Amino acid sequence: MDLRIFTEPQQGATYDTLLAVAKATEDLGFDAFFRSDHYLRMGSVDGLPGPTDAWITLAGLARETSRIRLGTLMTAGTFRLPGVLAIQVAQVDQMSGGRVELGLGAGWFEEEHKAYGIPFPKEKFARLEEQLAIVTGLWGTPPGDTFSYEGTHYQLTDSPALPKPAQSKVPVLIGGHGAKRTPRLAARYADEFNIPFASVEDSERQFGRVRAAADEAGRKAGDLVYSNALVACVGKDDAEVARRAAVIGREVAELKANGLAGSPAEVVDKIGRYAEIGASRVYLQCLDLSDLDHLELISAQVQSQLS
Repeated sequence: MDLRIFTEPQQGATYDTLLAVAKATEDLGFDAFFRSDHYLRMGSVDGLPGPTDAWITLAGLARETSRIRLGTLMTAGTFRLPGVLAIQVAQVDQMSGGRVELGLGAGWFEEEHKAYGIPFPKEKFARLEEQLAIVTGLWGTPPGDTFSYEGTHYQLTDSPALPKPAQSKVPVLIGGHGAKRTPRLAARYADEFNIPFASVEDSERQFGRVRAAADEAGRKAGDLVYSNALVACVGKDDAEVARRAAVIGREVAELKANGLAGSPAEVVDKIGRYAEIGASRVYLQCLDLSDLDHLELISAQVQSQLS
């Protein structure tokens, strides 16, 4: 089971804070550092000092780390034109020596679009499908050839399809709870399917839909990685769990029901239940980015039991 650290910087984090978390992620043996792609805080937090851009952040971290994978859960398709996104991700992949992964979603948080003057189209899923075709098409075009695309929302003419990523294939992540279109899109474009904040039972149903869609598309369902994203709140005793829950404004009982909370033994047991239904990777949503002791505990007493 791979454990990855997943951050939500829009809730309040500087680049230096994220760098400290990414370096701890690497030093403590976790597989990857991922971050959300949002420009506006959610809930009652003040979000100070303000948002950081996902791909600018990852570019910096690419030069400051050497082993961990780096990526987004999920880049909002509404934020970037697909041709520009293909360039950005390819460049960061080169800067990292081939350690980047692209999670790409349709975008959903209308308020952040209003706050920063970003268009929020009514039909986002069809745009996402075209974006995936374009980004993967640009990367897959042989050097010296050109790439053209005639879609409803995007048109590209004789693109040189440069630069290329360092990796021969940048892993693409698609995720969500949609019962029909999302599995179909994952079956066509994804290397990994991720379901965020879902129970074991709901995850099993959604993984089943993705596997069925892959079979229908003539693809081996086992070729995809299946993963979960879950909030983490681990403590060596009940008091520490309660303290960490209070800091992030959550109740322990709710976190135990909907996330990975409790003692290391409880968390290992619950991760095992996700593994039984086919998950091989978990993104640990860590909401208190100043609490590096939390990462140390998870590394020493959770990750060590899963390797």
